[in-house]
Amino acid sequence: MSFPHIEPLYSVSGLFVGFLVGLTGVGGGSLMTPILVLLFGIHPATAVGTDLLYASVTKATGTLVHGMKGSVDWLVTLRLAAGSVPAATLTLILLHRYGMDSPRGSYLIQIVLGAALLITAIALIFRPQLAAFASRHRPAPAHGNTLALTMLTGAVLGALVTLTSVGAGAIGVTVLLLLYPALPVSRIVGSDIAHAVPLTLLAGAGHWLLGSIDWSLLVSLLVGSLPGIVAGSLLSAKAPEKLLRHVLAATLTVVGIKLVLV
Repeated sequence: MSFPHIEPLYSVSGLFVGFLVGLTGVGGGSLMTPILVLLFGIHPATAVGTDLLYASVTKATGTLVHGMKGSVDWLVTLRLAAGSVPAATLTLILLHRYGMDSPRGSYLIQIVLGAALLITAIALIFRPQLAAFASRHRPAPAHGNTLALTMLTGAVLGALVTLTSVGAGAIGVTVLLLLYPALPVSRIVGSDIAHAVPLTLLAGAGHWLLGSIDWSLLVSLLVGSLPGIVAGSLLSAKAPEKLLRHVLAATLTVVGIKLVLV
């Protein structure tokens, strides 16, 4: 492996996406992967694999911050991982068996990516209403049902993230709001971010073994995204959250439709 070189355009894209992630808490894989596929013409499998390792670094930074603040429920994180890690492993085995570089494999990734973006957009738009509904109709504790549904959520996220790099943020948080209405939103977000670290690291390592990592692309993205995340996080308290959420949802809808129809 030769020493990676920095591509300024990729770094600018990383800065833009990193800033949005810091500002809104979502948008990493949802924006980065389609930008790489549609704007730069990167092969879908390479875009997904590279974005997964990129996400593992940025999510680890977020987990450190949330862990120091005490806003991670490690039991919820463990439940999610109990479903996502086996599902991600199985998805990687299937990708290896059936191939990612074939036209059919590339098309499948692109279609699932587009569908995941549309689901993410819906989750972003209706998250406040779903959270309010869950809070008003808080059910009696049912440990077994909650455990099973959390693991099932993890399994779905594991397969989806491994295939598209999308879903661990907006979709995961939205489902957890419904499953754990008594938990503060900050702990749900922190738990979801913590869960994304082993998931994206495992999926990214699997893509590395499958040969779908572009190291120059990865380094270039991180050079831009890390300062972008810091800047966005510092300004997040002043950001018009509702406006940004709807703009992001509209963008993801347009991109998702384009990916599905291509």
